[in-house]
Amino acid sequence: MHNTSTELLKRAELICQKRSVRFTPIRQKVFSIMAEQLGSISAYDLLDKLRETEKSAKPPTIYRALDFLLEHGFIHKIESINAYILCPHFGTHHPMQLLICDQCGVVIELHDEKIDDAFSEQATSHGFSITNTTLEAHGNCSDCQSNEIA
Repeated sequence: MHNTSTELLKRAELICQKRSVRFTPIRQKVFSIMAEQLGSISAYDLLDKLRETEKSAKPPTIYRALDFLLEHGFIHKIESINAYILCPHFGTHHPMQLLICDQCGVVIELHDEKIDDAFSEQATSHGFSITNTTLEAHGNCSDCQSNEIA
């Protein structure tokens, strides 16, 4: 099921209402920009897009909005490339692994509990307490692999 950015925004608004948190117009605009993205986007690219309608937007504007969206599970940060993606399962915290294509930049989000459980078991066996898990793997997507062969 492919949701439109309008449907996603309405879903996010409902979650914010249920949680009694403010989904300010700026947060909504940043969310909408991210919902229209096909892949990941950097904070400064987000800022450039936001400035199309909010001329006075500054870096703190974007980072405050991103912090809110991260805190409430609407987006994920891709640490290795310092970018963000909208979470298709937003509003809940869940196991997550990311496959990142180094050629075209596509990001595929996986939710494999077996991988998450195995990782957690290994951490526990080493006396490590995990507070946040995002596994990132870099390589080439199937489209880019096909283009290499052609």
